[in-house]
Amino acid sequence: MKKLIVARDHHDDSHLPSHLHPVIKQIYASRQVNHADELNNSAATLHDFKLFKDIDKATALLQHALRAQSKVLIVGDFDADGATSTATLMQGLAMFGFAHLDYLVPDRFSLGYGLSPALAEQIVTMAPDLVITVDNGISCIAGIAIVKAAGIKVLVTDHHLQGEQLPNADAIVNPNRHDCEFPSKSIAGVGVAFYLLIALRSALRDVGHFAQQPPPNLADLLDIVALGTVADVVALDANNRTLVHQGLARIRSGKTRPGITALIEVANRNAARLSASDFGFSLAPRLNAAGRLDDMSLGIACLLATDINQARRIAAELDSLNHERREIEQGMQLEAQAVLDKLAFSDEQTPDAICLYQEDWHQGVIGILAGRLKEKYHRPTVIFAGGDSGEIKGSCRSIEGLHMRDLLERLNTLHPHLISKFGGHAMAAGLSINEQHFREFKREFEQAVSGQLSEEHKRCIILTDGELADDCFSMEFANVLKQAGPWGQQFPEPVFEHTFELVQQRIVGEKHLKLVLKHRSGRLVDAIAFGIDVREWPDTEARLVKLAYQLDINEFRGKFSLQLIVRELQKVA
Repeated sequence: MKKLIVARDHHDDSHLPSHLHPVIKQIYASRQVNHADELNNSAATLHDFKLFKDIDKATALLQHALRAQSKVLIVGDFDADGATSTATLMQGLAMFGFAHLDYLVPDRFSLGYGLSPALAEQIVTMAPDLVITVDNGISCIAGIAIVKAAGIKVLVTDHHLQGEQLPNADAIVNPNRHDCEFPSKSIAGVGVAFYLLIALRSALRDVGHFAQQPPPNLADLLDIVALGTVADVVALDANNRTLVHQGLARIRSGKTRPGITALIEVANRNAARLSASDFGFSLAPRLNAAGRLDDMSLGIACLLATDINQARRIAAELDSLNHERREIEQGMQLEAQAVLDKLAFSDEQTPDAICLYQEDWHQGVIGILAGRLKEKYHRPTVIFAGGDSGEIKGSCRSIEGLHMRDLLERLNTLHPHLISKFGGHAMAAGLSINEQHFREFKREFEQAVSGQLSEEHKRCIILTDGELADDCFSMEFANVLKQAGPWGQQFPEPVFEHTFELVQQRIVGEKHLKLVLKHRSGRLVDAIAFGIDVREWPDTEARLVKLAYQLDINEFRGKFSLQLIVRELQKVA
């Protein structure tokens, strides 16, 4: 789908510090930064843990468990947020002296998401004293009821949206509870777990627990918190930016754990120059590959490794799984594209929603495929793969203007027989349906989307920060931009636009386009467009090309050079 390259409106930046570079000031203003305080990434600016509903109940449960040296079981999730949340509590609680800690992550293929009834039965046989959920639990009504009936205490930590009913847990710490006043509604599951530890430290300090010993330095966990926050693609509001900034600072200064060091190495990243985008595009996919294809316990083991050689062995396994995941995904993408090509819709005739099902598609990769198709066609997308006992499992990705979880809830209310279970966020969700209901679901889903999406929503627009002045088209300014982050979801990395003279072009790695471009200043610069549609490029007729691009610095064998990352490439007539 052709994308419209549109420059953002100019915003009033007079309220921002005068010492900032004028371009940086305007970039911040356009991202609704309205006060200098929002640019302060010191740990002291983090929101107060006391704003969480049930935080006192939660710390009381933990204090009792610590005094009694209870058996504590952490129930995680099979994505990177779930893995980092689990690792954060495993390491964090151990710092306080918890001696009987264990964790359990459901197998996504046999048990599905969260503390399900089947997982609950497993937990009951393990007989812990306290179960703590991380990155799940808010919708696990039946599973938690089983655990509670066995006399086991349950502490839910989650960030997913609340449904009509809350589970019968002893405490529920979740900013998206309807009655929770914690301001950062977009905090990731790993952030909630980290806040639980901050609250516990405060509660223990109040009762004199640290009279004979120093309190644990929870900042040691910020590298994991930062990775999980970016990996879960939550909005980088000021609070999340601080968590990510602090974690990145620790990694860049060499204060990180062996597991993250090993992931950085296997991804060929430079720890001293690591950015939030490296978390999202290099480290998180390797961590996620374990949960997608195998068992997320492997990813958690990497994060918990205390020896660098052990961490490197696990990271190499994760890297191998990630290569396998890519091959599976590419095969699925070709199959999906073949289906879409048969429909042969043009930009003007793209349907309002995409809904595909193939029985042999891999459950662990359908979310990535849904995301790829959503990006390509700018339409809400749901992809189904075969499941068990006549059920099929779907993964949904949405666009601005359509809240995916709300839409599924509406469908569930109107057609109670249609969806077995569902959950998620505005931009991503998951569901299970009976295979025989697929055609009906597809029809109802497409109609529901059509009823909500305006023509404006369906336009695929790349918002840019305009044209860069010639004196900013440099490595020096690229470094200034990197320091101005961290950039991420809903606080996007700056994108600029310009029309360049095309000097050279070639396909590399079968699907990436390397370009040599000439800037109006006469400067030659390298550019790369990842995942280009090779059916359209190279275009040997093109002489001028309009780009939406990001300024980047390429590092190769210790040498640094300016490079453009192409976000949209269009031939100029």
